[in-house]
Amino acid sequence: MIENRVVAGLRGRIAGEVDGSQRRRAEYSSDASNYRVLPAAVVFPRGDEDVAAALEFAGENGLSVTARGGGTSVAGNAIGPGLVLDFSRHMNRVIGIDPQARIAHVQPGVVLSELQRAARPHGLRFGPDPSTQNRCTLGGMIGNNACGPRAVAWGRTSDTVRELRILDGGGTERRLSDDLSVLPGLAEFTMANLAVLRTELGRFDRQASGYGLEHLLPERGSAVAKAFVGTEGTCGLLLDATVELVPLPRSTVLTVLGYPDIATAADNVAAVLATAPTAVEGIDARLVDVVRAHRSTVPELPRGGGWLFVESAGESQADALARAEQLCRTVDALDSRIVTDPVAAAALWHIRADGAGLAGRTADGHPAWPGWEDAAVPPERLGAYLRDFADLTAEHGVDGLLYGHIGDGCIHVRLDLPIADAPQRFRRFLFDAADLVVRHGGSLSGEHGDGRARSELLSVMYSRTVLDVFAGYKALFDPANVLNPGVLIDPRPIDADLRVAGIPAIPMAGFAFPHDHGDLSTAVHRCVGVGKCRADTRAAGGFMCPSYLATKDEKDSTRGRARVLQEVVRGALPWSSDAVAESLDLCLSCKACRSDCPAGVDVATYKAEALYRRYRRRPRPLDHYSLGWLPRWLAAATRLPRTANAIAEVAVLRRIGLRAAGIDPRREVPRLAERSFRRIWRDLGGELPAGDPTGPWLMSADTTGPELIPADHTGPELMSADTMATPPAPGPASADPTARLPEVMLWIDTFTDAFDPEIALAAAQLLQSLGYRVRIPERRVCCGLTWISTGQLDGARKRLRATMTELDTHVRAGGLVVGLEPSCTAVLRADLPELFPDDPRAAATARAVRTLAEFLTEQPDWRPLRHSPRTVVVQPHCHHHAILGFDADRRLLTTMGMNVTEITGCCGLAGNFGMQRDHYDISVAVAENGMLPALRNAADEAVFLADGFSCRTQANQLADRSARHLAQFLLGQ
Repeated sequence: MIENRVVAGLRGRIAGEVDGSQRRRAEYSSDASNYRVLPAAVVFPRGDEDVAAALEFAGENGLSVTARGGGTSVAGNAIGPGLVLDFSRHMNRVIGIDPQARIAHVQPGVVLSELQRAARPHGLRFGPDPSTQNRCTLGGMIGNNACGPRAVAWGRTSDTVRELRILDGGGTERRLSDDLSVLPGLAEFTMANLAVLRTELGRFDRQASGYGLEHLLPERGSAVAKAFVGTEGTCGLLLDATVELVPLPRSTVLTVLGYPDIATAADNVAAVLATAPTAVEGIDARLVDVVRAHRSTVPELPRGGGWLFVESAGESQADALARAEQLCRTVDALDSRIVTDPVAAAALWHIRADGAGLAGRTADGHPAWPGWEDAAVPPERLGAYLRDFADLTAEHGVDGLLYGHIGDGCIHVRLDLPIADAPQRFRRFLFDAADLVVRHGGSLSGEHGDGRARSELLSVMYSRTVLDVFAGYKALFDPANVLNPGVLIDPRPIDADLRVAGIPAIPMAGFAFPHDHGDLSTAVHRCVGVGKCRADTRAAGGFMCPSYLATKDEKDSTRGRARVLQEVVRGALPWSSDAVAESLDLCLSCKACRSDCPAGVDVATYKAEALYRRYRRRPRPLDHYSLGWLPRWLAAATRLPRTANAIAEVAVLRRIGLRAAGIDPRREVPRLAERSFRRIWRDLGGELPAGDPTGPWLMSADTTGPELIPADHTGPELMSADTMATPPAPGPASADPTARLPEVMLWIDTFTDAFDPEIALAAAQLLQSLGYRVRIPERRVCCGLTWISTGQLDGARKRLRATMTELDTHVRAGGLVVGLEPSCTAVLRADLPELFPDDPRAAATARAVRTLAEFLTEQPDWRPLRHSPRTVVVQPHCHHHAILGFDADRRLLTTMGMNVTEITGCCGLAGNFGMQRDHYDISVAVAENGMLPALRNAADEAVFLADGFSCRTQANQLADRSARHLAQFLLGQ
């Protein structure tokens, strides 16, 4: 096979990695576009010599070369059939910053946000700031001539470039700046084509389609480097770049202007630009509605159906505010809101940022695709263009959500184009859209480049003469057409190589995939490749993707896994392939992608489904039985806890047993409680003893009977008598005094029952103090979590069916179910209805489930009393973050007056993941990305809160730090 020959031939010539495996080729078969092209191999160059060697090898063997950074291109210009060179893995340094000259020297794989971080201490920044700035690379930005919201003030990437060091298609190193003699024939080419360059190119700022050859003109400084920007990897491979930086504004103010609709807002853009803003962004009301539905709420906006977000900068807050006030006086808006508070402004900007991701689905939930997502027209034509574009989309029966860089005339939209089942309609729409934008004097692309998505359409926008000029320019740099063929010059058809065209539906086997019409194929194709899973979003409260943050390998990103599964559903890979196993191996099933991915990709569910399809009715790995059936083993062990603990404490026996069970022998075995909660509850007769309902109680470790003892504590009570819910009046003296109390079901999960019964006791005490009669399931039932995480979905359904039967009477009576372990609670909330889509009991149970914090915050007459401030370090469980929501817990801690440090990111244990053989090191690495540094930095007296059993176990084993559950903390334990 060619990929094997490529790998064998290159490995002895370069220091970096070469990978031609099925899995790796699948991961790099697509970017953020509609297209799929399997490469022959992927190369991770470590330096200039590797780039030169790979290019030389490609030329000798008739292979193409495609450069790739973050893989965030929505035009399909970062994929190719030959060698794909990923510069982001190793060639990703900020080489240096010169604050006096205001320049930065960078390698092509450096992520923009890293450059911004390095420049910030000098009071500088890189001007262009696309929405993907926390994962896009400078090399990619130079390839596409990226822009962003602040291009109205600081220009496009081409406006920032001083010097580029490249290898041309023949392997010759060249330094491009402002000297035409750098490339033989370039001066003569420019002189021969002056008329074309002056009349057809550079007509307005966002004319991004084709090559930016207007920069070669003498009156533009013969800027060879600027002309190279936007060539999309077709003319050379970037080795490093020198770019200009701009001063950070001293102060900014955000003004939100409301208009009847976005087209009317565009009509008013000239008046807005007259005030010299630093950003002018527009969003449509339907996009705001989608963000509101996703977030439940959005900050207050002025009246209107379309809005402009206008940023004004000044030397002081007063200066910026004066500019904003002048703006409001001069524009013709329905309403306006000036925002000076940076936090409030950031919340409003988040509407725009969230909308960019959520635009991947239409308002009615259908997949929306790129392809016509960044057309631009001169700003004075934008309002008319938008009205005509609305007519065009109605005529073709397609829909999408509008937003964009209104100040530059660039509009973003993803449309529910019928790519999967009618690519010919897709093609017709794109040609009609190209005709429309050309009639308005515009450009097919305003910032993303042409790639495979629009290169064929260049014949609509440009004359044959211009296309010949473009071809002549590429031939000077790359006469053998080695670099990114099929893009810009001799383009591939726009309807060739479409990723989802002709993909068969994959009906339900395990999960129902209700949001994807029951189709696994549609579900895994939710990933359109925007790459947010490659970004470190922890500073903004994000949890995705913990394994990628630890390894920095595309294999371990949500996107990489989705790409491999897309190959499976198209029939190119079997479920049993090594590629699938390797791709999913380091997925922690944290479900963070389900909430953090803009497209709602849920790899944890896909992993469970993949394991189910692979191993159904077949022998499984040992850990699927040891860890997947853990509730079975714990039910037995809790009958003899002292014997089980004694065996686990013998190091030799523990290591032998763990290895035999497929568990990493470096792990400690958590210690079983002396008595399980269910045994304690049985011995108590199913009721806590009467007495002070607000007094905290703990089970004595050596207690043999149902005796409860008050815990020592000196802090104030968290609840006062007048803030508790008033219990209903008791019945007659001869009646059961608790018979008329409202009931609440306390869900007793396996982990709380076996290891931490004191948590359930604290929760029961707390609920009883609110006037509730606490009940637990009479039978030992299970949520099936460990069966789900190991893909044993038939076993999970068996256990959940028993759970629904056990809870049915309580739920049908309107009772609530309070969960203590977030992962188990999340199963009842989310997995249960997706495993039983046709059983009404599943949906009813999911609606009845509450976290403890949710239940408490729903009590109208209760709130915790404020304490003197204490430092609390809290680790939200991943499923708490992704499924249940942590807002209620956050509000409780805030109400109590705590100084809260909230850890973002997974603890790294993640249920069975961190226990499995060969996962220990990555489990520790994930913990080092959040939990462990936070615990090391916390003061000894700080309280560590963690509701998740995995989180508490990881902290105890790796940091020797004990954690409390919220129930215990609320009772002062």
